[in-house]
Amino acid sequence: MIRVAIYARFSSDLQNDRSVDDQIALCRDVCAHNGMTVVLTFEDRAVSASSAKNRPGFIALMRAAAAKLFDVVVAEDMDRIFRDQADYHAARKELDFLGITIHTATGKVTKIDGALRALMGEMYLENLALHVRRGLEGVIRDGRHAGGRAYGYSIVPGSPGELVIDDAQAEIVRRIFARFVAGATPRAIAAELNADRIAPPRGARWNASTINGNNARGHGMLLNELYVGRIVWNKVRMVKDPTTGKRISRTNAKEQHRITEAPQLRVIDDATWNAAQAIKLKRSHLGAPQSRAPRRPLSGLLRCGEYIKVYNEERRRLAREAGDQMSKLTRRNAEVSRELERLIDAVTQGVDLATLVPRIKALEAERADIAGQLQCAGATDSVTLHPGAIEQYRADVEGLAALAAEHSDFAESAELIEAVRRLVAGVIVCAEPHGRGFSVEVQGRLAQLTNSALFPSRSEGGGIGGSGRALPLFSTRRKSAIFSPIVRLMSKKLVSGTDLSNLVRRTCDPLRPEPCYRTA
Repeated sequence: MIRVAIYARFSSDLQNDRSVDDQIALCRDVCAHNGMTVVLTFEDRAVSASSAKNRPGFIALMRAAAAKLFDVVVAEDMDRIFRDQADYHAARKELDFLGITIHTATGKVTKIDGALRALMGEMYLENLALHVRRGLEGVIRDGRHAGGRAYGYSIVPGSPGELVIDDAQAEIVRRIFARFVAGATPRAIAAELNADRIAPPRGARWNASTINGNNARGHGMLLNELYVGRIVWNKVRMVKDPTTGKRISRTNAKEQHRITEAPQLRVIDDATWNAAQAIKLKRSHLGAPQSRAPRRPLSGLLRCGEYIKVYNEERRRLAREAGDQMSKLTRRNAEVSRELERLIDAVTQGVDLATLVPRIKALEAERADIAGQLQCAGATDSVTLHPGAIEQYRADVEGLAALAAEHSDFAESAELIEAVRRLVAGVIVCAEPHGRGFSVEVQGRLAQLTNSALFPSRSEGGGIGGSGRALPLFSTRRKSAIFSPIVRLMSKKLVSGTDLSNLVRRTCDPLRPEPCYRTA
């Protein structure tokens, strides 16, 4: 008795699901005509044959073959089993080793016949992809949409690719852009939409990635140029991972994008769009912690005074050691130079050069090494003021003062918070002896006086970390042992009735001495 395993498959969920049943019925007829007995059937529904890695039915078939549960594989045609040459040759080699043959409706598949048909199947997929792309390019040229669903638009029934603006969703799109330009983060916008029970494009809830998208791929609502009446296609391409058989998207160069103007689909005006893209571009140069909006006005700026004290003591110790090492290197460099001079004098006096060459070479090598160490140890970082930096700093301070005069609630003004954070490098909190409260020192960014694009920020001297060198702005002492929010230091009336708009000018001016304010 010849045992047979039948394999059936169809590619897309757009095809008839009965296709598998029809294939199995045909294979049974072939088996009955050739006197073979069907013992197993395997199937894959709505799965492409471009890879054998992601087909559960085919994987089960090969496992059954390894267990020698059948003698022959029967399928309607070779392209039902393979559309990839590598998959065909790998499976054929394993099946030949197990003594299992492959049959189709036209008969037994030989090695040459199988190899040619696998090649034809692979070429068919490549040609099909080219034809599909050509068709999609035609859709774009006609001013129609070749992508998937787009929030803010509805599909015109019976007209593939034709979109019309959905007024209700378009209003949500405008709201998202307006809130983003006003300073709200995608996460905050998503929370607001969820709180208002507005249905998302897909899924149950709005999330930040839906709104923010991916800059490299050009995905996301804030990057969707369809909202300004521009259809952009071919931003990404799909490639198959030969290891997993899964399709992976890769970004295309901008020169490969296909762009068509569709002014009838415009939802967002150019001014709003350009403002949103400017914010996106600015945030794209920051890491995730910096690009996220702070939960509170001075979130992430608090520094432990005790830690900074220990840190600075360690820096001073290391500096002393470096100074001692530099002194030793300088002394040794002088000794080596003097010894070399003596050896050269000895050569001039007639001493055999051959006996002195090894020592001279060793001393020269040592002197070169010392020179390198001295150069590294003596390198100092200098801060260069960028032209116009002082004026820009003063403008930032004046802008902060003006904003402070306009807003009565510091914590609720995103513009004021951003202005303060541009000037504040850190808030250092030190505990007073015997638990008598704590002191607070606010330090400003010296990086504001330099071109931060040319000089990367780093911690030096004070060691407050990650924000460049700092200038003291002001300090205050509070007798309460419980640390209240530092926001109170930035309220409209800061210390003893001092107006913030006037205080900012006095405390943030880098050309004035450091003042100190104390609370009762």
